[in-house]
Amino acid sequence: MTEELNSFPQVLTIAGTDSGGGAGIMADLKTFQMQHVFGTAVVVAVTAQNTLGVQDSFLLPLEMVDAQFASLASDFKIKACKTGMLGDAAHVHQVALNLQKYDFGPVTIDPVMVAKGGAPLLSQDAIATVKNELLPLANLITPNLPEAEALTGIKATSEQEYPQLARSLQKMGVENVLIKGGHSNAEVVRDYALLADGTDFWVSSPRTHTNRTHGTGDTLAAAITAQLALGHTLSEAIKIGKQYVTKAIEQTIQVGHGHGPLNHWVKVD
Repeated sequence: MTEELNSFPQVLTIAGTDSGGGAGIMADLKTFQMQHVFGTAVVVAVTAQNTLGVQDSFLLPLEMVDAQFASLASDFKIKACKTGMLGDAAHVHQVALNLQKYDFGPVTIDPVMVAKGGAPLLSQDAIATVKNELLPLANLITPNLPEAEALTGIKATSEQEYPQLARSLQKMGVENVLIKGGHSNAEVVRDYALLADGTDFWVSSPRTHTNRTHGTGDTLAAAITAQLALGHTLSEAIKIGKQYVTKAIEQTIQVGHGHGPLNHWVKVD
């Protein structure tokens, strides 16, 4: 009876808050809700943030991060999880320790480094900790182009180099890689997926010219995490997540004066 009561698909986001509601844990929980999974959260950082930028941020004490992990592990049956903003090397290390301690299913790493408005969300010294401690624990990493370049040290001048970036990330220990192409100037946004078994594929969408793209990366990683918890294969989860984000950008809502949020209410046929 206890198992039946705890059988609904449950997922976890490990990240920072966004007081403006468009990115971070707020975007993740909205996405989880729309994907019909139950969302939980470990708050690593709190930000004072709106569509105009990040005005301030505060990293929670490491003990509080540990306490949240322990609390969730003692009650919930989490089937998949993701990370977002982790702040600095100490917090990346602590998150990695907890992911080794508790089995929360496949781990999707969204290596959030810079906010849409340009504010840094990961210290420079933490990049090495992400590479050395977090990536080997990951089932999937979903960097945008600047993040992939920062992690690999490879400067990509065209889409033809995405496979090289992905292979370099795999060599760091992560099984599956999704390089997001949103930072290119092309009219078709193409993301490149390289899976653990060596198969690869592209997912594409027409570019929507809008500044209402705040939280795009968080939303995509959250949608993939939700779909994995629902039992989809990784390739299916990536394609469903891409569809959801594309629609959420296309069917925009007018919120804020700057880089506005996605329409998380959107429904994909």
